[in-house]
Amino acid sequence: MALVVQKYGGSSVADAECVKRVAQRIVATKKAGNSVVVVVSAMGDTTDELIDLAEQVSPLPPARELDMLLTAGERISMALLAMAIANLGHEARSFTGSQAGVITDGSHGKARIIDVTPGRIRSALDEGAIAIVAGFQGVSQDTKDITTLGRGGSDTTAVALAAALGADVCEIYTDVDGVFTADPRIVPTARRIPRISYEEMLEMAACGAKILHLRCVEYARRYDIPIHVRSSFSQKPGTWITDSTEGSEMEQPIISGVAHDRSEAKVTVVGVPDKVGVAATIFSVLSDAGINLDMIVQNVSAAATGRTDISFTLPGTDGQTALTALNKAKDQIGFESLLYDDRIGKVSLIGAGMRSHPGVTAKFFTALADAGVNIEMISTSEIRISVIVSQDDVEAAVNAAHRAFDLDADQIEAVVYGGTGR
Repeated sequence: MALVVQKYGGSSVADAECVKRVAQRIVATKKAGNSVVVVVSAMGDTTDELIDLAEQVSPLPPARELDMLLTAGERISMALLAMAIANLGHEARSFTGSQAGVITDGSHGKARIIDVTPGRIRSALDEGAIAIVAGFQGVSQDTKDITTLGRGGSDTTAVALAAALGADVCEIYTDVDGVFTADPRIVPTARRIPRISYEEMLEMAACGAKILHLRCVEYARRYDIPIHVRSSFSQKPGTWITDSTEGSEMEQPIISGVAHDRSEAKVTVVGVPDKVGVAATIFSVLSDAGINLDMIVQNVSAAATGRTDISFTLPGTDGQTALTALNKAKDQIGFESLLYDDRIGKVSLIGAGMRSHPGVTAKFFTALADAGVNIEMISTSEIRISVIVSQDDVEAAVNAAHRAFDLDADQIEAVVYGGTGR
């Protein structure tokens, strides 16, 4: 008997009919002789609607109360799904994140999982029941307040539970048939990737591929939990995310895919004194403000002035916070001015095969040049090349790179079954 953890996203449980269809899939897994734990997201756009409602009531809702509100969406889903499973003649028990033993730090809106103590889940499984867990939420270890894990947090809940329970597989059900070589909404000819390594999936998630949350993949790699990404709207095989040592390395393609991200902004600190410790001060100020940076570029110092410019990218939602923090420290840092641009996009080429294949960089930049795409910043890792371009050029850049590396499928196979993309 295998222990299977399944996670269903908002589009998979968007309405009553979807909930009943998901219940049938869960029961089929149970009938196949497996123990089943299910993690659910809020129905459809419920979370966004609750955020809108909160903002109508208060322009700056208290973080604690906002978390309390937002976790209601997943609690609705879990209860309805348990009811639908009961109608099919099987016992299901629903649990909130705190009841499931998901223990987090105290950061409201972006809490991190500290530990999982799934005693009640184990008891339910031992008694033959299907356990339904509300994703995206936990309980603070210190304050005992309800917390949320941030966008994509249900993926992280599922993998964390799979690790704590010693599950054989964590199945992530979504509205596409797996991980594709590019976003099917932008590249209809994108191909499904049958198997991809944790390493490559981490880079894709970090570069904007929204199929899986970054922390979810980090957790899976740390605890060696195989992830199977599939569609809840079809029975097609999906994508397996496993250790890179599995499978034949001879079949490893040079490039796995092209990812993009329109949610970032760029800040340029103009006229920074080119002295030891100034960059450290800048990034300490941003760290103290709780801001995660992505790409960083420093220009060559101008000999005449002894000053330079430092540019970096960060989540667009943190842009104003960063500007405020830097302006407060202007006298300490000694910069001249700040520039801010939120009309940018990041396009990334990802593939473990590029380690041993020269010419990848040249082909990538040639493809962008031929498409008329201007590059503003460049960042690389061993298996990734990322560029910042104008937001208006993102689609052209993604399609150009996709074609250049022969990633197009012979026929359209990427189907987006649901979701509003909100």
